[in-house]
Amino acid sequence: MSKMDFAALLCSRLCHDLVSPVGAIANGIEILNEEHDTSMREQVMELLQHSALQTSNKLQFFRLAFGAAGGFSKQLELQEAEAAIKQFLSGSKVTASMGTDLHDAPKDVVKAMLNLVLVACETLIRGGHMHICVHREADSIIIDIMVEGTHYILQEQVRAALEGHLSEAEVEPRSAPAFLVSTLASELGGTVTLDDIDDTKHRFVLTMTGI
Repeated sequence: MSKMDFAALLCSRLCHDLVSPVGAIANGIEILNEEHDTSMREQVMELLQHSALQTSNKLQFFRLAFGAAGGFSKQLELQEAEAAIKQFLSGSKVTASMGTDLHDAPKDVVKAMLNLVLVACETLIRGGHMHICVHREADSIIIDIMVEGTHYILQEQVRAALEGHLSEAEVEPRSAPAFLVSTLASELGGTVTLDDIDDTKHRFVLTMTGI
């Protein structure tokens, strides 16, 4: 797969996630142009504010996860990544906490982490909690994500992409983030492992060596 084709898949994924909040903004503006009832206009304004904030939060997250945030810098602060994660999840049924002993990490490591977070949070279809731990062991950086929720679904195509078993021809927008995680892990001499601890707890561990 060419880099251009894969970039197109990521753009499709980004657009898919932004259609709803941006559409809500467009609908809200249309209603405002026709609605004269004060209480109704106030409700529409609240919807517009919520949708605009949601759109902004998603764009900030995708800027780090898919884009070239940080310019030519080789490192990104993990505090910035943590803020992007929590803003991305705000208003959703998934909460997140994060612990790390690192101030920053290589850009590709952070990119891999954010895409793994995206994959992990989507498995909690009815909501739940996600704890992200980032730490260094010798020459390795380990990203350990524990998700906990009563309804967990990891689609087979996404699992295959994470484990490096999905061919380039099979990649779709929904599995593109998982494929990106696997690709970055391979380039960084790393591995992705999945552990179904029990019916409510599942782990995603990304280990990158020689960093």
